[in-house]
Formats: sequence, C-alpha cells, structure tokens
Amino acid sequence: MNKKVPALHEAFNGLFRIGAAVSTRTIRSEGDFIARHYNSITAENQMKFEEIHPEENRYTFEKADEIMAFASQNGIAVRGHTLVWHNQTSDWVFESPYGGLADRELLLRRMQEHIRTVAGRYKGQIYAWDVVNEAIEDKADLVMRRTKWLDILGEAYIRHAFEAAHDADPNALLFYNDYNETEPSKRDKIYNLVRSLKEKGVPIHGIGLQGHWNIHSPSLTEIRQAIELYASLDLQLHVTELDLSMFRFEDRRIDLIAPTEQMVELQHRRYEEIFGLFREYRDVITSVTFWGAADNYTWLDNFPVRGRKNWPFLFNEELQPKPAFWRVIG
Repeated sequence: MNKKVPALHEAFNGLFRIGAAVSTRTIRSEGDFIARHYNSITAENQMKFEEIHPEENRYTFEKADEIMAFASQNGIAVRGHTLVWHNQTSDWVFESPYGGLADRELLLRRMQEHIRTVAGRYKGQIYAWDVVNEAIEDKADLVMRRTKWLDILGEAYIRHAFEAAHDADPNALLFYNDYNETEPSKRDKIYNLVRSLKEKGVPIHGIGLQGHWNIHSPSLTEIRQAIELYASLDLQLHVTELDLSMFRFEDRRIDLIAPTEQMVELQHRRYEEIFGLFREYRDVITSVTFWGAADNYTWLDNFPVRGRKNWPFLFNEELQPKPAFWRVIG
C-alpha cells in the first residue's frame, strides 16, 4: 500500500472511532489493510445467534474468538453485533421440546442464557453491543415488528435483553440498532421506544443508526433531524452499518459493470457532506462503522439485486482510496 496514504481513523482521532464490519475471511485476506485504517471492528455475521449458538447446548465461538484475537493483536476496539434479532436466529430457540412454540418462560430463559454466555465471554473486551436489532416495524400503521420474540414474550423482551446484557458486562455500552432510522415515521417510533426504555430505568446507553443509505437519499436534512431527535434523549449515537449504495433501493437495473462518472461524483460529494455532519455532532456521535472495509466485498453485491456489483465505500476493489476518501479526511 502507498505509504503516503494516511490511515483513515487517524483523521478522526479525538472525534469518534472509525470501524468496519469484518469476517474471518476478510481479516485473513486483508488484515493489514483493516488494521491500518480502522480502529474499531464489528463481526458482520459471526457473532449472530445462529452462527455462535446453532444448537441449544452447543456454542461455536471459534470464528468470533478469531476476530477478537485479531482485534487484540492490533489494538482495535470491538463492537458486538447482535444479541437479539428476528433474523439469523436458530429455529430451536422458539421451539418447545414437546412440539409447537416455546412458552414464555422457556424462551425468556433461553434468551437470557444466550446473552449472558456470549456477552459474558467477551466481558471487558467489547466496548459496545447492539443488544436488540430492528424491533420496529417499517409500515406506518404498526409500531413493533411482528416476530416470535414479540409474539411469545411481548414488548418486555427488549427490556429483558438489555438487563441481561448489563448483568453480563456492566461496563459495555448497550445500543438499540435499526435501519430506515431517518425516515420520519420510523424515526419517531424508534425515539418513542428508546425514550420509554429510559423512563423505565432500562440500562440503554445509545442508539445505533445503521446508515444503509444511497447516493440520493436520505437528505442531509433528514439525517440531521434524526441525529437531533435521538440526541435529545441524552444518549450516545453510533453509526453502525454505513454504506452509500450507488443505486436507489427500488433501482433494479443490472446493466452496469462500473459506476457512471455522475454516480462517482455524487457519492464523493455525499460522503463529504455526511462526514461533515458527523463532525458537527461529534459530541454525541462516538463511533462510525462502515458495513465492510472496501469495495471488493459488500453485502450490497447481493441485496436487493443478487449478483449486481455495488461500490459503496471509501476504498476501491484494490483497497486503494477513492476520491471520496480524500474529501472525508479533509
């Protein structure tokens, strides 16, 4: 790598951590690059329920442990992701050993045991956890997403999850994490949920704004309004899964093998503006994590259009800085 390229995270020293989502594959193939540019990492999938706890009496910590060891060896902080989510949760969690769905008592015990085991294993090593992920419904006429967690445990599952995580690691920062967090209707529902948790004395320390945005939206005004509203709860904000897709969500075209010049310029400008906003709110934003490290790998290559290449980051497919990188570091 060109030694004249400054480390990305160093441009934000004293402001907030700069993170990347990683896997055992990416830390093996590009560990030096990740360690140079990021001072925080998140396991993209390998700390999720089905990955780490596939059977009731069996935990598979090997991959998560490898990520933790990489972080420790390189002096990198770790965000934990995620303890309770409706996706990527093993089927057995919701099943009764006698057939049908688990009852409330059994499911609550399983959730608490999982949280205490996983968060407890990494006690003192993980600075923040996404405790509950995506519990709010996108549709305007509903508040809570209908999941088996909600159906069996009711809304109290969220409180129980945070309490179990706090018991397991009293010093970890605990976050509620969600997407479409700038869309006004969902934004207000997220705000109301977190406000109610705070009012009940639940140990919650922050809100995670996933930041799965694109080069067209949300507007800077919408991002600012969301930050202002969430910050009014006197909690920390983390941008947890940042990427700027070259395509609007509803854009399903598959003909591009490279972004157009207009797309590239718009992405560069958007990154510059968004990081300018993050700097402005550095008193409440304490961590910004990209949902990947460079354009050579992104989940957006398969979502929402499977097999379509996307280019959402500050580094290209050869791990070299794009013009957006230079604009972001100022």
